[in-house]
Amino acid sequence: MNHPSMALDKIDRRILAALQSNARLRNVELAEEVGLSASPCLRRVKRLEETGVIRGYATLVDPEIVGLPVSVFVQVTLEKQVEASLDAFEKQIIAWPEVMECYLMTGDSDYLLRVVAADLTAYQEFLMNKLTRVDGVASIKSSFALRRIAYRTALPVGAADA
Repeated sequence: MNHPSMALDKIDRRILAALQSNARLRNVELAEEVGLSASPCLRRVKRLEETGVIRGYATLVDPEIVGLPVSVFVQVTLEKQVEASLDAFEKQIIAWPEVMECYLMTGDSDYLLRVVAADLTAYQEFLMNKLTRVDGVASIKSSFALRRIAYRTALPVGAADA
């Protein structure tokens, strides 16, 4: 869903940066950190939530500890890039919990996916039992991540202040 860019002032950006760093901050702590009293801070957070700037709150889980250490980047090319094929592919991809991210791309492939798996056998099962069975898939190229160098969930909202 596309949203027009909402005007955010420095306080809004400080709130977003603080919550991205620690979403469990109590309102009183957040207000103190951004230089507001509690009531105006809470009103701003509610407005950011209601307007969709803040889409939700999440807990980040270590994939290795929960037994999903393998990340695979998968380039998928469809036989035809027509709306019905794109919609059918996207509907199927969204249903699979192994697919952490999926992007419609320009360039050599139509989609780029990030898939997590317990091991190579689990990824092979995902590939053979799910991805290759989607109608209209012409080619699949898999690249295995050897080591994660950078991973962020926080957007650089303070960069606009510079």
